[in-house]
Amino acid sequence: MFKFSSNTLWLLLLMATGFTYWLGESGQVGHGSMVPVFLIFGVSFFKGLGVILDFMDLRHAPVLWRNLLMGWLVFVVGMILLAYWIGQ
Repeated sequence: MFKFSSNTLWLLLLMATGFTYWLGESGQVGHGSMVPVFLIFGVSFFKGLGVILDFMDLRHAPVLWRNLLMGWLVFVVGMILLAYWIGQ
């Protein structure tokens, strides 16, 4: 996995936030295609990984802590996707 400096990662997270905001506000989401939805949540998942591993400094933490937080991230993103899918 890539290791960025905090400033570089912050800029990447900022750009990813802008991208997902633009995609959500552009009207592409919710018109029958699940591709933009999966794209938004995929980017959000990798943003969460960046925060967990680098800003929370869990990249070199014990495996239990890393797996607990990454499992939480998978659970939350999965539940939101499930709720979106059921709502369709």
